[in-house]
Formats: sequence, C-alpha cells, structure tokens
Amino acid sequence: MSGTPRFRLAALLTAAAAVLALAGCSSTGSGGSGDAQTGFVAGNGGVDTVPLANRKPAPAIDGKDLENKQVALSDYTGKIVVINIWGSWCSPCRKEAAGLEQSYQKYKDQGVQFLGINTRDTDPTNARQFEANQGITYPSIYDPDGTQILKFPKGSLNPQTIPTTMVVDRQGRLAARAMRPVSIYDMDAILEPLLAEQHS
Repeated sequence: MSGTPRFRLAALLTAAAAVLALAGCSSTGSGGSGDAQTGFVAGNGGVDTVPLANRKPAPAIDGKDLENKQVALSDYTGKIVVINIWGSWCSPCRKEAAGLEQSYQKYKDQGVQFLGINTRDTDPTNARQFEANQGITYPSIYDPDGTQILKFPKGSLNPQTIPTTMVVDRQGRLAARAMRPVSIYDMDAILEPLLAEQHS
C-alpha cells in the first residue's frame, strides 16, 4: 500500500513530461505573448511582430559554421535574414526543418537569407547529420553553449525555447519572432510584408 502514492506520483510526472515534450523541446515562458520592452506585439498563431517605428537593431551574431567557416549576420547586410535556433536533439526542430528549407529556396532570390544557430549539440557531427538528413542548404552557426543566443536583447526571445525563429529586416532590425515550430505558411505571412517594405 505504501508504494501506491509513489506510483501515482511517477505516473503524474511522466504525463506532465509528455505534455511538455509535445509543447516543444524546452520552454520556460509563453511563446505567444508580446513584449513591450522590445516592441514585439503578439500576433495570431504565436508569431509576434514589431511595428516599423519600434524596431531595434539585431545583435552582432557571428561564429564558426558547422563546416568550421566564419559566418556573421553582418555578412548579409541589406537582406532580410531568418535566424532559426535549433538542435539535432529537438523533435519539433525536425518537424519544421523541411518547411524552412522550402521557404529558403522560395525566397533566397528575393533578398532573403536563412541562418541557423545550432545549440546544445556537444558534437557538431550530430548537427551536420541532421542537416544532411533534412536537406538543409543554408549555413548554421555552431553555438553549443548558447553564447550567440544570449546576445539577443532581454525579452526578445526566451533562450530556453527551442526552436525559435527570429527575423531581421533589411535595415538589420528585429522584426518578427516565432517561439515554436514554423510552417511554410508562417514564413509566407512573415516575409511577404517585409519584402513589400522595400517599396514603401
């Protein structure tokens, strides 16, 4: 009889862990809320945007990619840059990977660059295998300890939420974020208005 409460507790903990796993790889905050400090305004489906007048500069992201070549956000000055934070260990990252590559192929000739930040992979071999399996062709900075992620302004993202996608406009300012897996339709909804801004 004395073991029954323990079994019940174990079952509850297992169920709670399963719910968290379905919600995302790791999360300690509400991904869909806006943040007045950084100008993000909550949008539909967990995609937050920043009005043009309230955008702030993106941080100086840089480092070695998975092929040990130096890469930096500043390499893409004048382009819209989609920054996807991911890990090979993250099942929601696998879920969104194919769609991200499709969006990259769709928009790369329209002045859009995709850049990954691979985090919490202790061995870059795992990350390279992930990219090979998913057919990813855009570069990713290898950032196992989260150094690059922590450069983002406080409140602009939750470093514990993987995957997260940040979008930088042509002037190098943070314009949108999604703290959940994104689809090709999400990317269309984010990128089309930003592409239109060049004509406004």
